[in-house]
Amino acid sequence: MRDSLVLGIETSCDETSAAVLRGERELLSHIIASQDVHAVYGGVVPEIAARQQLRDLSPVVRAALVAGGLELRDVGAIAVTAGPGLIGSLLVGVNWAKGAAYALGLPLVAVHHMEAHLFAPNLESPDAEPPFVGLLVSGGHTLLVFAAAWRAYRVLGQTRDDAAGEAFDKVGRLLGLPYPGGPQIERLAREGDPRRHAFPVPMVRGDQRAFDPDFYDFSFSGLKTAVLLRVRALEAEGRLAEELPHLCASFQAAAIESLVVKTVRAVEETGASRVVLGGGVARNQALVDALRERLGAGVEIFVPSPRLATDNAAMVARAGAFHWHRGDVAGLDLNPDPNLPFPGLA
Repeated sequence: MRDSLVLGIETSCDETSAAVLRGERELLSHIIASQDVHAVYGGVVPEIAARQQLRDLSPVVRAALVAGGLELRDVGAIAVTAGPGLIGSLLVGVNWAKGAAYALGLPLVAVHHMEAHLFAPNLESPDAEPPFVGLLVSGGHTLLVFAAAWRAYRVLGQTRDDAAGEAFDKVGRLLGLPYPGGPQIERLAREGDPRRHAFPVPMVRGDQRAFDPDFYDFSFSGLKTAVLLRVRALEAEGRLAEELPHLCASFQAAAIESLVVKTVRAVEETGASRVVLGGGVARNQALVDALRERLGAGVEIFVPSPRLATDNAAMVARAGAFHWHRGDVAGLDLNPDPNLPFPGLA
C-alpha cells in the first residue's frame, strides 16, 4: 500500500493544504486552511501568509493523516509545491517536506504549481487527460497551454501584467467591493447589463490572427484603467451606486471575451477536443458558459469542483504521483523558486 500513497503539500500563497492520495484518484483526505485575515488588507500580505503557514502546516498535515487513518510513516512519497509563488510561503512547505523526507527516508517530489492545476480535473474525471488545451486562470497566473501529453506542454500565451483573478480583485477594490473581488463581481454582474459600458476587450483585434506572435498573450491593465476612468466619471455624476451591477457585468464580459477568444482559437489551431480549466477564476460560471457556447458540443470542457479549482494539496499529490512513478524525484538540496519556469516545454 505504501508504494501507492502520496502526501501532497501546498503553500504557494496564503492557503495551507495537505492531502493523501492513493493511486491516481482515490483521495483519502484533503485539508485546506484558509486565511481570512487578508480581506482586511484588500489582498494577500506575504509575511502574514508565511507566518500563519508556519503555525498551520504541521497541524494541517496531522489532520490529513488522521482523516486518512494513517501515520506519516505509512506514505510512500511526499510531493510539495516548489514554485511559482510567494517565496516565504514556498519555503515553509518545501522545508517541512525536506525535513520529513530526510527523517523517514522518503522520496521527495517537487511539483510545479501551475502544472498541478492541470492535473486537478483529472482527479475527478479520468477523461481529463492530454491532448487538451489548458486555460489556467487564478489570482497570480493566467496561462494558455497545449498539453500534447503529461509533461509535454507548449505555453501558447500568458499575461503580460495582471493575472485574470488579480484584475477581478483590483477592479473589485475600485468598485468598493469586499476582497476577494472576483466572486463579488460575478454575483453583481448577474443583475447588470454587459453592454451598458463599452469596455475594450484586452489584446483582441479584429484583424489579428493566431500566427501573430502576441495573439495568445493576455493583458488586463488597460481594461482596469478603462474601468477606473468610468468609475471616476460616474462618481462625479453621483451615479456610481446605481451603475455598479452594470459596471461589474461590462467588465466581466470584456475580461471573459479575451479569455474565450484565445481559448477557442487555440482549440482550432491544435485540433484538441478537450479543454481543461484550472485556478480560482475557473469557478466563474459566466466563463464556463461562454466557453461551452462558443466551443460547441464537439469539445469537452473539464472544470474542477470549487475545492479543487483554488490552491490545494490534492492536485499537488496527483501531479506528484505522476512524477514519482516516472522516477522524477528531487534531492534534499531542493530550493523553491518563486518564478519557476513551466515544466516539460515541447
